[in-house]
Amino acid sequence: MEHISPDQFTKQVGKILRKLRKERELTLENLADLTGVSKLTLGKIERGEANPSLAIIWKVANGLRIPISSLLVENQEVTLLKKSGNSVLSENQSLKLEPIFTTQVQGSIESHKGYLNPEAVYEADAHQPGVKEYITVMEGVVTVRVGEEEYELERFDSIKFNADQKHAYINRSKEIAVLHFVMIYTI
Repeated sequence: MEHISPDQFTKQVGKILRKLRKERELTLENLADLTGVSKLTLGKIERGEANPSLAIIWKVANGLRIPISSLLVENQEVTLLKKSGNSVLSENQSLKLEPIFTTQVQGSIESHKGYLNPEAVYEADAHQPGVKEYITVMEGVVTVRVGEEEYELERFDSIKFNADQKHAYINRSKEIAVLHFVMIYTI
């Protein structure tokens, strides 16, 4: 994916969302009902007038039962991703998520780079049923909370869990933590 400006990225997300909605023959009202995102907000996203937060993209993806990255990256035959690509910031600005790839093979597999700010917590809502999440800490130390259990991961440690439950990523250090996410969605 070539580097594009934030404005171009916002327009690209809107174009992809409109295409997905039209392919499924949904009105904006139908999409609002499926996702819990207002019709007004969805319309602004589609027109490229609003830069959606990670939480909004998450709601739309879950409502459509698609991987998050399906809304962020257009399908291409060859995709080259360079460092410092486009990203989506969580509402509380604790986590920046950068899509890497999405693959369709009896479901979907997507991968992301995540940058968890120092002394930050990102609490994720449950994904749709059947989603598995694999996380590897590339830099730093991160605590991953799945349900009520917490697991401390150091550099190059990995964890896999069913992501159809609340979970959180906690960076208690004063340095940014870098994570590699792989999410597997079943059909």
